[in-house]
Amino acid sequence: MAEVDTKFPCSLLASSALRALQVDPELSPLVQRSFRLVSPSENENENDADAGNDPINMHLPNSDATAAGTDGNTPMDEKSILRTEYRAATNRMLRVSVNGFLESMGLVLGVMQELDVDVLAEAQRSV
Repeated sequence: MAEVDTKFPCSLLASSALRALQVDPELSPLVQRSFRLVSPSENENENDADAGNDPINMHLPNSDATAAGTDGNTPMDEKSILRTEYRAATNRMLRVSVNGFLESMGLVLGVMQELDVDVLAEAQRSV
């Protein structure tokens, strides 16, 4: 099993990434992938319980989007972490699937970094 946690500045971006990534099914029936959004407080509680099962953690890098109105302080109850869990029949299949996922996540993060400045600014105005 592999778990990849990707932390976003807000729940809006986390849910956008989830919707963008979940449309592509796994190519092998021997690999299962699931997505869910978790809050930072929920993440801390689960990491304490799973001390021996360290997830891969990714963070959206600081960008113009961060300067456009978010202060980097995500409320502890806001579901701003995209958790992706993988299960596969073999380690090789797990590695190939996670590598493909990381390529897709890199593309999603790159698009967000370049294009979602207005979305972040609008989210801050509506709060």
